[in-house]
Amino acid sequence: MTDLIINLAPTGMIPTQAMNPAVPVTPEEIIADCCRCADLGAAILHVHARDEDGRPTHSREVYGRIIGGIRDRHPDVIICASLSGRDVQELEKRADPLFLEGDLKPDMGSLTLSSLNFTATASVNAPDIIKGLAGIMKDRGIRPELEAFDTGMLNYAGYLIEKGILDPGGYVNLLLGNIASAQLDPAHVAALKSALPQGALWAVGGLGRSQLRANMLGILYADGVRVGLEDDLWLDEARTRPASNPAMVERIVEQAALFGRKPADPVRVRERLGLER
Repeated sequence: MTDLIINLAPTGMIPTQAMNPAVPVTPEEIIADCCRCADLGAAILHVHARDEDGRPTHSREVYGRIIGGIRDRHPDVIICASLSGRDVQELEKRADPLFLEGDLKPDMGSLTLSSLNFTATASVNAPDIIKGLAGIMKDRGIRPELEAFDTGMLNYAGYLIEKGILDPGGYVNLLLGNIASAQLDPAHVAALKSALPQGALWAVGGLGRSQLRANMLGILYADGVRVGLEDDLWLDEARTRPASNPAMVERIVEQAALFGRKPADPVRVRERLGLER
């Protein structure tokens, strides 16, 4: 099999340092964690920004500080800016980091392909917002990082490709274990795999206790995995060992080596995704 694409999601919108002290929150903490994980083999960094009070923000200024700090040490690593709809609905606010210029412009932007419920919150992604974000990314030469929690989202990706709103192929994260969407079940995974856009690179991630086993599926069958404190704060399913992002990436590298897979070089991943640098 090809080398394994490791996609790190270090922070997310929900985790705090009260939940796990290793969660990176400030730009400096996020930069340090991302660079350490890039040293270990992460090729894609799925970055969420926080404001001075630790709350999620879409501010291009904060994203610019984070992206610039990472690129100073890792110019080739692929950086994805989160465009999440959990607490912001306005297109212009969610798209703000997409308008950074030069070396501060993100390579990718997250694009969740429908609205969905989590245990206590919702991510609202109306069709006009999805199309708007996709259009801005296409105009700006930024590759969407497609987030799919069920087969309906992948069906919608196919529709957007057919309409020319998304380019064919691309990159998809399959996210398993959310209470209101696809589970860590062989039948669910098979259905998701069969619904992928033709030619897409795909990775597998899991929420909460699903993360470790979902990552194993990615190692065995997919182009890559998504891992990080955004999705799970623990190293074990019993939740006795708090995780850190470097520890999670190290474990993925060790497990992948058992199956003859090594971390993908970001330069090679760029080539496969058609990203310039």
